[in-house]
Parts: sequence; structure tokens; C-alpha cells
Amino acid sequence: MRVIVTGATGFVGVRLVEQLHLLGNQVVVLARNPEKATRQFPKEFFPNVEIVGYTPLKLGTWTSAISGCDAVVNLAGTPIVEKRWSEKRKQEIIESRAATTKVLVEAIQAAAVKPKVLVSGSAIGYYGDDETQSFDEYSFEGQGFLAEVCQAWEAAANPVTNFGVRLVKLRIGIVLAYGGTLGKILPLFQLGIGGKIGSGKQWFSWIHRDDLVSLILFAIANSQIVGVLNATAPNPVTNEELTKTLAKVVGRPALLPVPAAALLILLGESATLILGGQKVLPQKATLNRFSFAYPALESALRQILG
Repeated sequence: MRVIVTGATGFVGVRLVEQLHLLGNQVVVLARNPEKATRQFPKEFFPNVEIVGYTPLKLGTWTSAISGCDAVVNLAGTPIVEKRWSEKRKQEIIESRAATTKVLVEAIQAAAVKPKVLVSGSAIGYYGDDETQSFDEYSFEGQGFLAEVCQAWEAAANPVTNFGVRLVKLRIGIVLAYGGTLGKILPLFQLGIGGKIGSGKQWFSWIHRDDLVSLILFAIANSQIVGVLNATAPNPVTNEELTKTLAKVVGRPALLPVPAAALLILLGESATLILGGQKVLPQKATLNRFSFAYPALESALRQILG
């Protein structure tokens, strides 16, 4: 199988390319920074990975790489949590997802031999923040900046179905592996100064990175997977439950709650990422008998932290 991957040097993309290569696939990495991608996937260790430089906001010679591939996995996007959300930063967040996806779809349209499937990233922020109800793939969109981002992101991918390409819109939860979100909060817990954030009642819908990669491969391989696919573990937890479980795994107390007001001062509007949340269930994955290696938070954390 020949698979195109964007966002290949990101937190999820690296692991996806490694797994695709391990399984004997041909992988084409569309990279804004080919030098970085080459360092990440050196030819001596990744002989079946081809690095192609591309301009994500306009068509170019890179588009020829798409013709004849079996699948495209679109994970490109500027990190959401690294900086405060100024108006300029918000525009970058939206453009790096919606605008680049639009150009990718145009490239697929131009391909002489089109891929069978596009697995395009999105996020559970689509549903907005809610502490009371559960969301599955058939739930309506929510409100707020992240919901707007996800709606624009998905809308940019939708036209690919007009060209006979199967579309899977992957609404990804909080991805857990060493580093990432976990890496930001782990030091506090290891020092014994972790604690619940805000009310602690906000939902934390998570997925182990290995399960996310497996789910992407599952979506590529199974033609019955069409449309929205929630990429979350089947057992979401509240922030308070996350706090207790992480403290248990690292063997340290977690007695110092973080006031919501302090986070708002520190992070501005982006604090809503932490103070809000949604209870998202992977109904479609479950109905299609996808097997989660890490369905429960404690087992996932123990695997990650050794």
C-alpha cells in the first residue's frame, strides 16, 4: 500500500509513519520542511519512506505524488496549545487546517489516479464544551473557537467525496503518549504538587497514541468506515478522575487544585482547552469492532510511564 501523510513530523504523524513503514507500506511524507523530515526518517532506517517538499497553501509539483496512492492521511496543523490565542494566532490555527486541507483536496481532484480514501484530521472540540451530555458521531456541532476551527477543517475536506474518494473525518481526543499533553502536567505530579484544575468536573476524552495510529490504519483498511469517526478511548474521565489516576500511577499525592482564574490570567482564552471538555464516545469504532489496546486510563498511563 502507498500512503501519503501530511503532518508526519508531529506528535501523532511520526508514530503513524513508523508503523506504516514497519508493516511494509510505501510512505510518502509531504513536508513543509524536508530537512527536518529527513532527519526524522533517515533513509538507512526508513528505506520505504519518501520525503517530498510541499507548499501547503498552494498547488505545486508535489501534487504529482498523490496520483496512484492508495490513501492520504491529513494530520497537518499548527499546534494549538503552544501560544496564547491572539487574533493573529487564531487565524494561523484555522488557516493551517482549513486552508491546507482545501489545497490538499484540490490536489486530489487533479490527480489522474485518485486515492481510495482520505483520512482527514479534526478534533473533539467540534462538539464544544459540555459537562452533562455525551457525544457520538451523530451529535450536533457546538460553539466556541475550537468548534469553529473543527467545523471549518471538516468543511474543507468534504468536497473530496465528489471525486469518488471515501472520506473519514477523524475527531481526535487528547492524545496520550510520553510528551504531549501528558508531558506538560507530569512534572507537577512527580513533584507532588499536581491537582485538579478548576472544578475538576470537566470531561477528559483521551486516547493512547498507539490506539489512535491503529484506528487510522483500521479506517484505511475498512471501507465501511465513512464520515465522522470519533478517535477517543471508550472510557473518558473527568479532570478530577484524571488527577487521582495519574497521582496513583506516579505514587505521589495530588492535593493542590489549580484555580480557574489563575489559568485564565496565565493562558488567556486558550485556558478553555483545560477548563472545558466534552464526554465523547467512539460509537462507530465500537460498532465496527475496533479493539482498543488501552481502553482504560490507568492501564494507558502505566504503559506510557513504564
